[in-house]
Amino acid sequence: MFASILVNSIYEMKNYPVVLLNTVLSPLSFMLLIAFVSKGTLIPDAVEGGFIMSMFNSGMSLQGDLAHLKNDFKLQDMVVSSPTSPAAYVAGMALAEVIYSTPALAVLTVLAAVYVHPSLAQAAQLIAVLLLMFLASIALGYTLSTFSSDIVQSFAFSRLISTLFSTLPPVYYPITLIPVPFRYAAYLSPTTYAAEISQNATGLLSLSSPEVAGAWGILFVVTGLLALIAMKKARWREV
Repeated sequence: MFASILVNSIYEMKNYPVVLLNTVLSPLSFMLLIAFVSKGTLIPDAVEGGFIMSMFNSGMSLQGDLAHLKNDFKLQDMVVSSPTSPAAYVAGMALAEVIYSTPALAVLTVLAAVYVHPSLAQAAQLIAVLLLMFLASIALGYTLSTFSSDIVQSFAFSRLISTLFSTLPPVYYPITLIPVPFRYAAYLSPTTYAAEISQNATGLLSLSSPEVAGAWGILFVVTGLLALIAMKKARWREV
């Protein structure tokens, strides 16, 4: 796990610090757009959306990194032949993605303290939601990486999925701004439920207790299903 962190985050952060600009600018760019369009009224929603996007994109970045190491450096073949388990390998790479995203998370944390003012209980709910989103995206990213045979293909799928799940759904703004007939499409994305829980926890959106429980249930089910698929279908060994 320590080696994964060194290879996948510390090395790049130390030798190519310019790459960190992407992790910071990606969530903040959408946040600034929402802030300008809403004249500042949706900044708290956008800050929480930035957290969700950062954590989901961090997990999906795992797809490109794992595919690159597997296909170009044959690292997965070496790990397979070693005592290292798939869980340890993926956990180390996942921690590396979190460390890689720390600049963006640090900026968003400051903005949350200024604009959201979450209590300890609210912060705990936000962290739980972000953890579920991260675990779900890790499982999805890892599974897709084992099927990818080309780094270009892998990055294309990663960007497509990140856009579909963290940009198009109502993550940076409340779902109430979407006309009712189109809300059903938004609910196809698990990030919509993550945003609803986050916004409800901090008083930005009002949901009933059954709605909150249902949103939590869907997030747990989605995360569990993606983890199960990763364990059953991911190609850890070439056959």
